Amino acid sequence: MILLYRPGSSILHRSPAGVKLALFALAALALSVYPHDGWSIALVLVAVCALYAVARLPWRILLAEAWRLRWIVLVLGAALTIFVSPLIAWINTGRVVGIVLLASLLTLTTRMSDLLAVLHRLMRPLGRIGVDAESVAMTISLTITMIPVVAAFADRVRDAQDARGVRLGVRSAIPLLVLALRHADDVGDALAARGLA
Repeated sequence: MILLYRPGSSILHRSPAGVKLALFALAALALSVYPHDGWSIALVLVAVCALYAVARLPWRILLAEAWRLRWIVLVLGAALTIFVSPLIAWINTGRVVGIVLLASLLTLTTRMSDLLAVLHRLMRPLGRIGVDAESVAMTISLTITMIPVVAAFADRVRDAQDARGVRLGVRSAIPLLVLALRHADDVGDALAARGLA
């Protein structure tokens, strides 16, 4: 499994995982529900970039995270620009970018074991109705970590295409799917070896 946590001593690194998870959930909700305009989305993106600085993460990490989102930005932005308006495209694309960058920041500044413990505590009351809290917490944490992992796989596929001087277009999904399935098998084997699957 790819570990995303970057050790550090910033206030974000030292903050409790539960607090960070709650703030992330509130920020994602606010980004999704609040009726933003062009200026407020710009301020949100500046604030998210400032949080990376507060976490004392190198700028190259923020740039790498933003670069991984380029296809989402291009496809979503172009579709909304064509079918709705450039302003709506900016607002909605900015929302998606802001949420994904915040999710990446959460995984970069929080150990997965801490995040898993918080999720397990949150899910424990559901055990009364037959929900396996540990399985649900593990599933959520794996889902959070898989977003940047799959994005990294997409970068690898594209780099391999560039090195060979070919463009597969839609067929690029095939090697990406193979890498994702192979990674899923590795994660499954690791979980089984630890008695978690």
